[in-house]
Amino acid sequence: MKRKTSLFFLLLCTATALCAKVKLPSLVGDNMILQQQAVVKLWGWATPRSTVRVIPSWDGQTAICHADDTGRWTIRLATPAAGYTPYEITFDDGEALTVRNVLVGEVWLAAGQSNMQMPLKGFAGCPVQDGLDDAIAAAQADKDVRMFNVPMRQSYAPQEECGGRWMTTQDFTDVMEFSATAFYFASNLSRALHVPVGIVNCSYGGTKVESWLPRDILETYPDVPVDSTSIARIQPDYERPMLTYNGMFRAIRHYTVKGIIWYQGCSNVSTYQTYAERLATMVQRWRKDMEQEQVPFYFVEIAPYDYGSGDQANGARLREAQFKAQGLIPNSAMVSTNNLAEPYERYNIHPRNKKAVGHRLSYLALNLTYGKKQVCCFGPQYKSWTAKGNEAWVMFDHLDMGICRNYDIRGFELAGEDRVFHPADSVWLHWQTNELVVSSKQVAEPVAVRYGFRDFLPGTLIGGNDLPAVPFRTDDW
Repeated sequence: MKRKTSLFFLLLCTATALCAKVKLPSLVGDNMILQQQAVVKLWGWATPRSTVRVIPSWDGQTAICHADDTGRWTIRLATPAAGYTPYEITFDDGEALTVRNVLVGEVWLAAGQSNMQMPLKGFAGCPVQDGLDDAIAAAQADKDVRMFNVPMRQSYAPQEECGGRWMTTQDFTDVMEFSATAFYFASNLSRALHVPVGIVNCSYGGTKVESWLPRDILETYPDVPVDSTSIARIQPDYERPMLTYNGMFRAIRHYTVKGIIWYQGCSNVSTYQTYAERLATMVQRWRKDMEQEQVPFYFVEIAPYDYGSGDQANGARLREAQFKAQGLIPNSAMVSTNNLAEPYERYNIHPRNKKAVGHRLSYLALNLTYGKKQVCCFGPQYKSWTAKGNEAWVMFDHLDMGICRNYDIRGFELAGEDRVFHPADSVWLHWQTNELVVSSKQVAEPVAVRYGFRDFLPGTLIGGNDLPAVPFRTDDW
């Protein structure tokens, strides 16, 4: 009797599996936002070789695809213009599954390490300025912003599913878990463009750029181990290569986005020499994996922080590598955060002002991606300099709005033939040419100029558009 009962349940389970309804990845679910006026990719699993019908409510048209021998299926749908009408999408392979409350708008991928991960509620000992108040107001002020937090996960094997869910601002508990930087970015975009904005937040605190690269690329780097035994020895574990690429990014690579915002670099300070090239390689690979090879990539310069590298200024050298990466990555740009760390945050790797970071990223997107050219998005950037006696005359690009201050300009240093840098004691604006005239009583004949080029040296040089000058050096010592 027991054998007959076991056989009955086995047959029942087999029949149930064959008739099971479509399975969707967590990213394709209730409350999601799809990229407007695009051909978006949706995917999932069904009975091998079965037919899957997909019916979006915005046009009621049935699209058909077929599951392969493993049960995997993929379909592409044309989306309408953005709007606030909630849609449904039905997936049917014999048993219907409906995804509800779907909006169409703008979708961005936010990625990186802890300064992108940092939620509106902050971290222990590291608050987000206005985070609580903005989370409270979000249900009304930012009701069309939604976010999907990819669960933090490391994996030696590439993953196709990540877990997680789309969150709305209507649930205060959820909003407090939104990435602060990504939330402020999305909020600004939503208000400026008058459309819903969705963020896929794929960030993991402490990760290196190598953490977000796949095995086949890492195998070409002699300084990076790829076998599981060697990787397991790396401490802290969040710096392990490959594992967040496999465990997080791989599972979301098919989701159609408008662009990528990135905030990472602190864990690569000691290896600044290779950072620019490897970041460019990462972007190229991600774009290929996403089948969006021209997708914009906007990233954040790491903030001032005392890494303890002294005159070596490894933090400054990493920022320099980030700035140079723009020239290696097509359709990319960087925002500076040099003026966003308070003096008391010298040893705080997570500065509290995430609103300004998110807003500056949104300025890049509004200007460069959405064509809102009236939005200034670049602060002053070093162009050239000339020595005139004991003075250095420094010229900058991106001075369309001029320089907003001609007094109390701090952050400059000068060096003579001895290569010893001294703080400038005189900095003034030659307004006729928008050049800064820099000098130090300790440097009779300057041979090099630096600005903000230390681990922690917030400067006060601000453009007329209220954006800070990017740190730089004229030497290569």
